[in-house]
Amino acid sequence: MELFGDPAVWLPLAFAGLMGLSILIYVVLDGFDLGVGLLFPFAEDAEKDRMVASIGPFWDANETWLVMAIGLLLVAFPTAHGAILTALYLPVAVMLIGLILRGVAFEFRAKAPLPHKGKWNAAFLVGSLMTSLSQGFMLGLYIMGLQYTLATVIFGAITALGLTIAYSFIGATWLILKTDGALQKNAVEWAKGGIWGIVLGLGAVSAASPLVSPRIWDKWFSVPEIFLLAPLPIMSLALIALLWVALRRLPTRDDSFAWFPFACGTALFVLAFFGLAYSFYPYVVPEQLTLYEAASAPESLMIILIGAVIVIPVIIAYSILAYTVFRGKATELRYD
Repeated sequence: MELFGDPAVWLPLAFAGLMGLSILIYVVLDGFDLGVGLLFPFAEDAEKDRMVASIGPFWDANETWLVMAIGLLLVAFPTAHGAILTALYLPVAVMLIGLILRGVAFEFRAKAPLPHKGKWNAAFLVGSLMTSLSQGFMLGLYIMGLQYTLATVIFGAITALGLTIAYSFIGATWLILKTDGALQKNAVEWAKGGIWGIVLGLGAVSAASPLVSPRIWDKWFSVPEIFLLAPLPIMSLALIALLWVALRRLPTRDDSFAWFPFACGTALFVLAFFGLAYSFYPYVVPEQLTLYEAASAPESLMIILIGAVIVIPVIIAYSILAYTVFRGKATELRYD
């Protein structure tokens, strides 16, 4: 008897779980540092330095999870990798340009002469905007089955806007956690506006997913499935209500609840992810390729799994170390 059963069954599922974990961690972690960049137009020049300082020790490590997710897709599900990236070639290119622009602007804004600093701040904003909009558009196209029609492009534009605002929201909650004083008060106001982006994004995805696929409709609204899925929207609505109440009471005098909005925002992202995973399983390319059809040979997956179980814990350990060492409020960003 094979260890854990048939490897042709559990190995693709294991890699789907690892890939999903990488995507979820990326969306939460890089989501907040993208969000900080998206909030630049609302901040004073002096505040921008502290905003960048709040993400400075983390943003490189955050993007590692995107590389991990795409790498796992390539080696574990090569057929799906080809189908997805072929359909999303243009938004992926826009995202990569945005990430490059963000990285360059992040370094140069702190070292450029003062008259040029504003241009690098603008580049940091543009890079953040390109990245978040392209990721939201890709999510919309994926949900719509990777087909380009007028309706799917419009839906992709809606999800692009929703995800961008959602990133700005979680970026604002990160600033509530990592800053104090006037900037923290401003971040609370930004979060109050950004919460509607989460409502827009969750609402659009929730409305579209069952309509584009009879299979997803059945998974959502058949009995007993509807009762199994019900906790997800109920918990999401409860978290949004808690966030709204909490933001109206922040900042507190002792700063004891500064962590709460970021924790709730993270929980909302997690619930949304599990809703999508439940809806599309077992497909990795919606309605075209299942995990098992797209997976590499079990022998190849077993070799790759050995590497994954070594690399992923190292990345997790490095991330935990970075967030532990640089815990507390952000201070002045210095390169000398």
